[in-house]
Amino acid sequence: MADEEAGAGLGFDPQALLSQALEMQQKLIDARAEAEAATVTGTAGGGKVTVTMTGGGEVTAVHIDPSVAVAEEVDLLEDLILAALHDGAAKAAEAAQSAMGGFPDLGGLAGLLGGPSPEG
Repeated sequence: MADEEAGAGLGFDPQALLSQALEMQQKLIDARAEAEAATVTGTAGGGKVTVTMTGGGEVTAVHIDPSVAVAEEVDLLEDLILAALHDGAAKAAEAAQSAMGGFPDLGGLAGLLGGPSPEG
Protein backbone atom coordinates (compact mmCIF):
# COMPACT_ATOMS: atom_id res chain seq x y z
CA MET A 1 0.00 0.00 0.00
CA ALA A 2 2.85 2.37 0.77
CA ASP A 3 4.26 1.69 -2.71
CA GLU A 4 0.90 2.54 -4.30
CA GLU A 5 0.69 5.78 -2.36
CA ALA A 6 4.25 6.67 -3.33
CA GLY A 7 3.47 5.98 -7.01
CA ALA A 8 0.30 8.03 -6.81
CA GLY A 9 2.28 10.97 -5.50
CA LEU A 10 4.45 10.89 -8.63
CA GLY A 11 1.43 11.24 -10.89
CA PHE A 12 2.09 7.94 -12.67
CA ASP A 13 -1.07 6.66 -14.35
CA PRO A 14 -0.55 3.24 -15.94
CA GLN A 15 -3.96 3.43 -17.68
CA ALA A 16 -3.02 6.72 -19.34
CA LEU A 17 0.32 5.25 -20.41
CA LEU A 18 -1.40 2.20 -21.91
CA SER A 19 -3.92 4.44 -23.66
CA GLN A 20 -1.12 6.53 -25.17
CA ALA A 21 0.73 3.40 -26.30
CA LEU A 22 -2.39 2.01 -27.97
CA GLU A 23 -3.06 5.35 -29.66
CA MET A 24 0.50 5.47 -30.96
CA GLN A 25 0.22 1.87 -32.20
CA GLN A 26 -2.98 2.73 -34.12
CA LYS A 27 -1.31 5.78 -35.67
CA LEU A 28 1.57 3.58 -36.84
CA ILE A 29 -0.85 1.04 -38.30
CA ASP A 30 -2.74 3.80 -40.11
CA ALA A 31 0.45 5.39 -41.44
CA ARG A 32 1.74 2.05 -42.71
CA ALA A 33 -1.58 1.30 -44.45
CA GLU A 34 -1.52 4.73 -46.09
CA ALA A 35 2.06 4.23 -47.30
CA GLU A 36 1.29 0.75 -48.64
CA ALA A 37 -1.71 2.09 -50.58
CA ALA A 38 0.44 4.62 -52.43
CA THR A 39 1.65 3.94 -55.97
CA VAL A 40 5.11 5.07 -57.04
CA THR A 41 7.01 4.89 -60.32
CA GLY A 42 10.74 4.51 -60.65
CA THR A 43 12.51 5.40 -63.88
CA ALA A 44 15.85 4.82 -65.52
CA GLY A 45 17.45 5.78 -68.81
CA GLY A 46 15.63 9.08 -69.03
CA GLY A 47 12.26 7.36 -68.71
CA LYS A 48 13.05 4.56 -71.16
CA VAL A 49 12.46 2.00 -68.40
CA THR A 50 9.79 2.42 -65.72
CA VAL A 51 8.78 0.28 -62.77
CA THR A 52 5.49 0.86 -60.98
CA MET A 53 5.10 -0.40 -57.43
CA THR A 54 3.06 0.00 -54.29
CA GLY A 55 4.35 1.80 -51.24
CA GLY A 56 4.53 -1.64 -49.67
CA GLY A 57 7.18 -2.68 -52.19
CA GLU A 58 5.07 -4.86 -54.51
CA VAL A 59 6.10 -4.36 -58.13
CA THR A 60 2.98 -4.12 -60.26
CA ALA A 61 4.33 -3.24 -63.70
CA VAL A 62 7.49 -2.89 -65.77
CA HIS A 63 7.61 -0.93 -69.02
CA ILE A 64 10.51 -0.82 -71.45
CA ASP A 65 10.53 1.61 -74.35
CA PRO A 66 10.92 -0.46 -77.53
CA SER A 67 13.76 1.82 -78.65
CA VAL A 68 16.08 0.22 -76.08
CA ALA A 69 15.37 -3.41 -77.05
CA VAL A 70 14.36 -5.58 -79.96
CA ALA A 71 10.76 -4.48 -80.50
CA GLU A 72 9.39 -8.02 -80.82
CA GLU A 73 10.97 -9.02 -77.50
CA VAL A 74 9.83 -6.09 -75.29
CA ASP A 75 6.71 -7.82 -73.88
CA LEU A 76 8.68 -10.94 -73.00
CA LEU A 77 11.49 -8.87 -71.47
CA GLU A 78 9.00 -6.89 -69.35
CA ASP A 79 7.40 -10.12 -68.08
CA LEU A 80 10.78 -11.67 -67.28
CA ILE A 81 11.91 -8.58 -65.35
CA LEU A 82 8.62 -8.47 -63.43
CA ALA A 83 8.94 -12.17 -62.55
CA ALA A 84 12.55 -11.67 -61.42
CA LEU A 85 11.55 -8.72 -59.23
CA HIS A 86 8.75 -10.76 -57.63
CA ASP A 87 11.14 -13.66 -57.04
CA GLY A 88 13.70 -11.35 -55.45
CA ALA A 89 11.07 -9.72 -53.24
CA ALA A 90 9.82 -13.14 -52.10
CA LYS A 91 13.35 -14.25 -51.26
CA ALA A 92 14.02 -11.01 -49.39
CA ALA A 93 10.83 -11.53 -47.37
CA GLU A 94 11.88 -15.10 -46.58
CA ALA A 95 15.31 -13.92 -45.44
CA ALA A 96 13.74 -11.24 -43.23
CA GLN A 97 11.34 -13.80 -41.75
CA SER A 98 14.20 -16.18 -41.08
CA ALA A 99 16.22 -13.44 -39.40
CA MET A 100 13.25 -12.47 -37.22
CA GLY A 101 12.65 -16.09 -36.22
CA GLY A 102 14.99 -15.76 -33.25
CA PHE A 103 13.04 -12.90 -31.70
CA PRO A 104 10.15 -13.35 -29.28
CA ASP A 105 6.56 -12.65 -30.31
CA LEU A 106 6.11 -8.90 -30.04
CA GLY A 107 2.34 -9.06 -29.61
CA GLY A 108 1.48 -7.50 -32.96
CA LEU A 109 4.44 -5.16 -33.18
CA ALA A 110 6.19 -7.44 -35.66
CA GLY A 111 3.57 -6.49 -38.25
CA LEU A 112 4.34 -2.84 -37.71
CA LEU A 113 8.02 -3.49 -38.29
CA GLY A 114 7.48 -5.13 -41.66
CA GLY A 115 7.15 -8.71 -40.48
CA PRO A 116 4.03 -10.81 -40.54
CA SER A 117 1.34 -9.93 -38.04
CA PRO A 118 0.10 -12.66 -35.69
CA GLU A 119 -3.25 -12.62 -37.51
CA GLY A 120 -1.66 -14.03 -40.63
